[in-house]
Amino acid sequence: MPRPADRSVSDALFGPLPEAERRRIYGDGGGRSASPATQTGQDGPDVAGKGRPGKENLPSPRENAPESPWGLRPREWWGVLKDTVAEIGQDRVTSVAGGVTFFGLLALFPAITALVSIFGLVADPTLIESQLEKLGGFIPPSALDIISGQVEAIVKAPGAALSFAGIAGLLATLWSANGGMKALMDALNVAQFQRESRGFIKLNIVSLLLTLGAMVLLILLIAAIAVLPAVLAWLPLPESTKDMLTSIRWPIMFAVLLLAISALYRWGPSRHDAHFSWISPGALLAAIGLVGTSALFSWYAGNFANYNETYGTLGAAVVLMMWLWISAIVVMVGAELNGVLESHLRALSGQAQKPE
Repeated sequence: MPRPADRSVSDALFGPLPEAERRRIYGDGGGRSASPATQTGQDGPDVAGKGRPGKENLPSPRENAPESPWGLRPREWWGVLKDTVAEIGQDRVTSVAGGVTFFGLLALFPAITALVSIFGLVADPTLIESQLEKLGGFIPPSALDIISGQVEAIVKAPGAALSFAGIAGLLATLWSANGGMKALMDALNVAQFQRESRGFIKLNIVSLLLTLGAMVLLILLIAAIAVLPAVLAWLPLPESTKDMLTSIRWPIMFAVLLLAISALYRWGPSRHDAHFSWISPGALLAAIGLVGTSALFSWYAGNFANYNETYGTLGAAVVLMMWLWISAIVVMVGAELNGVLESHLRALSGQAQKPE
């Protein structure tokens, strides 16, 4: 059995697991359990878990097996889809996403503080306030009000909080924000059937780098979006050209989101054999899903749902939690899709056996 320290985060996320479920995820005897995509080794193919959901539609090996998911045939994609749906239920994605939402909410406000503090070292932090208004179509209005209120409070704080003199406080907020990233990384381990094998120091270094990287990307995006209109206004270009160039910022933001998700899928789970992919089907699905579900939920919350009638003054907080929960589900579903695709590609190449 795994040591208590190895499973404390996952137990905190979705409660103590049944013994059979714990053995499936962590492996018998506390050894590192291979993911469905990596259950082959020197002793030959491992078909442990045959017949369980998520491995019922593995294809038989064939000649000219594709090395990339984009080379799969339509019927093979259908098998991938069915196994992905089965994995989502088997891994209790909605429940695990609830745990991620809890830790994400705890980390949200420290993350906002750190983001504004870092941005304040290189530019005017009030730019963040003005740019948040443009996200009204993708973030539910009441949730956006909470975030905007926190940003406004930080911006109006004494100048020392937004300078190098506040470096100790910045490090403290980064460490607090790091908790949400570690919860998401643990959820990705569940999706990829990995036991966390990284030590305390390495795990926190990776999660801090991912947290800091996400903040740096946000800062660059905010700066670029704020500077672009000013640059275009200065250039002697026709208005139609300026409008076209201004609209480019949205595809750029989507590309950055796709890159961030790809990096999360590569370095988030505890995998030693993972390879970075700029555009994977799972990352593409997650990026499109995040934009689509955020826009739909924002529209629904702003036009139909009235959470204040049910939850009173907590209505805005509930909307924010719902939005974080939906986002966590989408990210986990993308990871599940990538894991199933890898299993199917290995099966097609003869590196795994089709369950009987």
